Amino acid sequence: MKKYILTTALLTVLLTQNACREEYLNPSIATEQQVINSTDGLITLANGLAYRYTFGRLGVIYNAVAAGGLTTREFRVLNAGNTDEQNLELGFQNVTGGNAVVRNLWATSQIVRSNADVILANASRVIQEPGTRSGVVAYASIYKALALGTLAQFFEQTPITTGTNAQFVPRAQALQQAITQLEAAATLVAATAPSASFNQAIAPGIDIPNTLQALIARYALFAGDYDKAIAAAGRVDLTRRSFFSFDDNTRNPVFETAFSNINVFAPQNATLGLTGELAPNPADRRLSFYLRSNPTASQNLGTGFYTANNAPIPVYLPGEMLLIRAEAYARKGDLANAVTELNKVLTKTTDAWGLGAGLPAYSGPQTAQAILTEIYRNRLIELAFQGFRLEDSRRFNRPGPGTTPATNAERTRNFLPYPFTERDNNTNTPSDPAN
Repeated sequence: MKKYILTTALLTVLLTQNACREEYLNPSIATEQQVINSTDGLITLANGLAYRYTFGRLGVIYNAVAAGGLTTREFRVLNAGNTDEQNLELGFQNVTGGNAVVRNLWATSQIVRSNADVILANASRVIQEPGTRSGVVAYASIYKALALGTLAQFFEQTPITTGTNAQFVPRAQALQQAITQLEAAATLVAATAPSASFNQAIAPGIDIPNTLQALIARYALFAGDYDKAIAAAGRVDLTRRSFFSFDDNTRNPVFETAFSNINVFAPQNATLGLTGELAPNPADRRLSFYLRSNPTASQNLGTGFYTANNAPIPVYLPGEMLLIRAEAYARKGDLANAVTELNKVLTKTTDAWGLGAGLPAYSGPQTAQAILTEIYRNRLIELAFQGFRLEDSRRFNRPGPGTTPATNAERTRNFLPYPFTERDNNTNTPSDPAN
C-alpha cells in the first residue's frame, strides 16, 4: 500500500478538512472537483479508505482492537502512562468523551464513511468502464460498511450522513444501512466482476465477492436477522483469504503500537482473560496461535495476526463464518444445525489462516443456553484480539456494568461515550450512555 500513502493522505485532508482551504491552496494538488470527476481520482480516493482505516494509532483497526479488548478485560495496560488506554481498562466513568481511543475510533470511522459516500455518489456518473465501476463501488461499499458496523459495535447512536449538525440514528439503523449497501454491491459484482485494471490499481488483499458476503453475515447477525446471516455466511468461500495488507511503511498497527513492545497493552494472561465456564481447554491449539508460549521479560504475550510490520490482518476468518451460522441457528432454536456448525470450529485443525482448535466435538447439554455459551466461548478464542468482544459480551447478555460485585463484570462499559469533538460541533449529539 505504500505507493498510495502520500496521495491518499492529501486527498483525505482535501475532502474532509475545509477550514481555511483557500489560504493554503497548493497548485500541485488536485482540487476536489478534479478528484471526484475522474476515474483515477476516485480510485485513488478508494485507496485512501484503506489507508485511513488501517493506519497506525489513528486508524480504526488499532482503536477498535484496543477499545474492544480493554473494556472486556481481554487486555491489560502495561504502562499506566498510556492514560487513555488505562482509562479504558478501568472502564465505567473513567471513560469520557476526551479519551483519545474513543475520539480516534469515532472520527476515523466517520471520515471513512464520509469519503466512501463521496465515491459512491460519483462512481456511476464518472467511471465508464463497467468492471472498473463495479470494483470501485464494491470497494467503497466494503469500507463504508466496515465504518458503520464498527460505529454500531461501540456507540448506541451515530450519524450516517455528513453535514452540519447531522442527525443521529440508532445503531440498528446503521447496521441496516451497512447491510443494504453491501447487498447492492454484491448484486453489482455478481453481474459485472471487477476488471483487471481495477485490481491492478487498488491496494491488494481484499477478496471483494467473499468479503461482501462475510460482512453481510456479520452485520446481519449483529442486527438479529438470523436467516440472512446463515445464508450469507454459507456463500463465503472459506478457502480464500481476504486481508488488510501492510509493509514496512504502512505497518500492521497493532503490532507496531502494542504487540511489538511491552509499553502499551498485552493479553490479560495465558487464558485470554477467560475464567470459569469460559476458560479455554488447555489442549486448544488456538492458544499457541494467539499467545507466545514462553515470553521473555522484553516480549509481549500476544501474537496472532500481529507478529510483524508486514503481517496481514484478516478482514474476516473462516471460523467467524462458521460461528455466525452456529449462533444464528441456535437463536432460531435449530440446535442440531447449531452444533453441526460449532463442531466444524472445535474439530478444525487448520484453515486458510493456519488457525485450528483441534478439539473433540461438543458433548455438553443439548440446550440452547449451553450451546450458546459454548459458541460464545469459541468466539472469544477464535476471534481473539479483533475487537469483537464488547459487542459479543453485550449480545450474549454477559455480566456487565451494574453487576455486584463490580469485579464480576465481564465488561466495564456497554457503549462508549460520544467524543467531545463531536459534542462541541454537533448540537444533535445525544446524552452519553450511563456506561
